[in-house]
Order: sequence, then structure tokens, then C-alpha cells
Amino acid sequence: MNENLITFHNESFRESLPEFEYLLPQHYEELALNKDKVPLKPRWDVYFNREDAGELIFIAARCQGLIIGYFIGFISPGLHYKTCLTCQMDIFYIQEEFRNGRIGIKLFQFVEKQLKKRGVMRWFVGSKNHKSAESLFKYLKFKPVEVYYSKWIGD
Repeated sequence: MNENLITFHNESFRESLPEFEYLLPQHYEELALNKDKVPLKPRWDVYFNREDAGELIFIAARCQGLIIGYFIGFISPGLHYKTCLTCQMDIFYIQEEFRNGRIGIKLFQFVEKQLKKRGVMRWFVGSKNHKSAESLFKYLKFKPVEVYYSKWIGD
């Protein structure tokens, strides 16, 4: 794969959704927990409302025009720190066949530039333990700050 064919774009989530929606089942299948109990059923209205409020960033990674990956984050002042504009990553994904080389690094570097343009001061990212992106985040100079735990308590 020629990495020079990969481009990154700050795009409208609402307008791009029909183009990248085909990736969501792959993303879900690879990363979701409790798939036998929790079906993929995104609340698109929440995403659209957050985008309309200027609180969503959607970055598309494209290869010859086709979306092959994405980053979605929510931007707002921190709940405890209203003077600190913060981006909380929602999800990111790159199709498996495009994960060689530096595409993930370039995606996150592009996201960082876009966040800086919007005045974001702090950025939180994360990954699943069973598909860790820790080496990517450390390479990009993120610092570990918190660990989340999950427990299924439904019947």
C-alpha cells in the first residue's frame, strides 16, 4: 500500500455517514464487547445534534476517495474544568489492510492539527485492552491517566 494515496480530511459527519457506514460492522465485529448482548445500533440523532452544536469532529482517512478509516471525537469544555476546551475521543478505526506503515500516526497527527485550530487544550484517547493502541498513543506522546473497567450486570 502506497501511503501517499492516503489523505485526511475534516468533514461533516452527517454528510459523510452514508460513505463510511459500511465500515461500522467491521469495527464493531473487531472491537465491541458483549456482542451477544449489545447489538450495534448507533444513536445518530445524538451525533447529529452534537455536530450541529459544533461539538463533534469527524476526520476521514481516504484512499483514492474511499473512506478507509475515521476519527470521531466530542469537543466541549470539561465538566469539571469549564475553562479547558477538551476533546474526548469517541471512536477511531482504520481498515485492517491499511494498518501497515504510519497511517494511524498520520491520522492522529492530522486530528491534532484540527483540534488546535479549534482551540482544544486537552485531548483524551483510549483503546480496548484486547486491541490496544497503547504503542500508537505513547509514540504520539500521550500520557496514561486513567483505567476503565467493565462488568456486565444485565441478565
